[in-house]
Amino acid sequence: MSIERVNPAELSPPTGFSHAVVATAGRVVFLAGQTALDADGKVVGETLVEQFERALGNLLTALEAAGGTPADLARVTVYATDVADYRAQVSRLGQVWRRLAGRDYPAMAVVGVVRLWDERALVELDGFAVLP
Repeated sequence: MSIERVNPAELSPPTGFSHAVVATAGRVVFLAGQTALDADGKVVGETLVEQFERALGNLLTALEAAGGTPADLARVTVYATDVADYRAQVSRLGQVWRRLAGRDYPAMAVVGVVRLWDERALVELDGFAVLP
């Protein structure tokens, strides 16, 4: 199994994502949306960056439990209740991503939403991975 990240020269250089991810063979793991919930089901963190770190950690915990690693991520969608704040914090969010998930970026999208399931949640991440 291999995952190839494709970033054509004809497109603007990607920062923190890949334009396309090609996976050959392997098992597909679909990852449910994760917010900044702690083990007791309570949202932790007051800021977008704090909640993003917890939500990404939760996503990676689910992935690891399924037998995967961050390098196996093929696609991640970020749902943010305040896209302007997300853009303003993108440098710090990128630091969190690199610390927890490394530099093998999946195909990604950020989608602005009115609210999430838990009203205190500022961000949610879901995605899928391809495992060998």
